Amino acid sequence: MTKTIRVDSANQTMAIGQKLAQYLAPQDLILLDGDLGAGKTTFTKGLAKGLGITRPIKSPTFTIIREYQDGRIPLYHMDVYRLEEGGADDLGLEEYFNGDGVNVVEWSKFVADELPDHYLRIVFRRDDSEGDNVRKLTFEAKGDRFEKMIDEVLGE
Repeated sequence: MTKTIRVDSANQTMAIGQKLAQYLAPQDLILLDGDLGAGKTTFTKGLAKGLGITRPIKSPTFTIIREYQDGRIPLYHMDVYRLEEGGADDLGLEEYFNGDGVNVVEWSKFVADELPDHYLRIVFRRDDSEGDNVRKLTFEAKGDRFEKMIDEVLGE
């Protein structure tokens, strides 16, 4: 199942993340793909707020994985862009994916071989021709649970 929406602001992107957080459970996997500056970390900030995480959310580009334990359930925010040349085997992703928190992975194509069968992928596309803040978000559900989640968050 795939559904595309348009957002006009960073606040709107965060609000969608915040709403999605209500439906998340441990071991859920959210993949965020798209251009640099397209809104992946902004979306994650909204998701974290929806989980009750109060610490500032920063891009994990240099640390690869940032852990936030202070919400309803833990959030594991991963940016695997630097693994373009490999190295995902050493991160222990399977332990995170089978663990106690929600996993958000930016640039998922670089760890495609490590991903489980069920996840929600959101592809962020900038559309500067319509304005600096316009984005198209395409939600791709892999598994019944995530299909239902998309319907709840975005409407039928």
